[in-house]
Amino acid sequence: MNTRSLAADVLVQVIQEGKSLTVALEPALSGMSESSDRAFVQALCYGVMRWFWRLDRLLSELTRKPIKDERVRVLALLGLYQLQFMRVKPHAAVGETVSAAGSKTWAKPLLNGILRTYQRDRETLDARVNEHEPSACAHPSWLFKKLRKDWPTEATAVFQHNNEPPPLTLRVNRLKQTREAYLARLAERDISATTSPACDSAITLGQAIAVEAIPGFASGDVSVQDAAAQLAAGLLNLEKGQRVLDLCAAPGGKSAHILEHCPDISELVAVDISGNRLLRVQENLDRIGLQATLVTADALTPTDWWDGRPFDRILVDAPCSATGVIRRHPDIKVLRQPSDIDELCRTQLHILASAWSMLAKGGQLLYATCSVLRAENEETIARFLCDHADACEAVIHADWGMPASHGRQILTGMANMDGFYYARLAKTGA
Repeated sequence: MNTRSLAADVLVQVIQEGKSLTVALEPALSGMSESSDRAFVQALCYGVMRWFWRLDRLLSELTRKPIKDERVRVLALLGLYQLQFMRVKPHAAVGETVSAAGSKTWAKPLLNGILRTYQRDRETLDARVNEHEPSACAHPSWLFKKLRKDWPTEATAVFQHNNEPPPLTLRVNRLKQTREAYLARLAERDISATTSPACDSAITLGQAIAVEAIPGFASGDVSVQDAAAQLAAGLLNLEKGQRVLDLCAAPGGKSAHILEHCPDISELVAVDISGNRLLRVQENLDRIGLQATLVTADALTPTDWWDGRPFDRILVDAPCSATGVIRRHPDIKVLRQPSDIDELCRTQLHILASAWSMLAKGGQLLYATCSVLRAENEETIARFLCDHADACEAVIHADWGMPASHGRQILTGMANMDGFYYARLAKTGA
């Protein structure tokens, strides 16, 4: 089995067919028996996606004209990634990548020539790539410019964090034990971990391990969730007896945390448009031993499913560009297009208006995205406030992230967290 060939098949599905890397990888990895091979293929795919825009620019320096065959082009990127970023012996990186061309015999001398030339002229070629800032940072030009415009002094750090592997952060289920008690369990197994300064339920492991190896995961003692996402439950200001709605709830991490954080709310209704994704919510709740009302429905059409009883608290976990979680999903840099942003902003405003119609007077709505773009965050909230006279901002006072014109923004890497945005709105009236 040629692992480079398998990786190329996965990457073609992402680059040419527009599949997410997670979706494309899953069947490929499930068919492999050796864990070392699975890890290698995963490392190749994530690595090429993470550095795609740099590798693509480098390839253009090595070819007189574009390679029309997408699979062969991807193999060239795979070879360049191994030579530039992996501890693979150069002869193996070149030989196995060339071999992965299979029956396309015409491609083998082409790939061999590209990779050998890079080995020979690496210093000069890397210097050329570094002259073009977006490529050097491995970001598409449109996103590079947008981040520079939105965050002129912080963008360089965001680019850097986007290109680093993410930490593995856990959420301690404090219905079962304290964070300190769970840290002691980890110490007993020589698993290094640190607490998050931003969130009192979050623990970040010193080194990523398989989910199956996390103590107490199967029994719901802990869940995998970034510290930034864990902030949502506390920001909702939950109280006993409240009726709570989680819109766009899948995969259910925030739903479960709401119930862990305040188990005596009267009801949690978790809504998602995808029935398959809602199954993930149920699996998460079952593992932890919690219950919620799950509804497969469109957040934009509440008249189709809402029973008319207002909610005291609503979490709108809005669909967004996901530019705050690029380090976890580097294919976002390849799949996301600039035209997506305006459409997402329109959808966010429509979902907010829909949710607002279900919020009780005196209730609070928490708007959340995993985006670092101002258009989807503070600018969306500003437009919503202008359109709704009965809405006012319930200011978030915190020592994490940074204050925005409305809400608070966490940029990727701040306190080792994902990029996230929160704004809290209150509905006026008796």
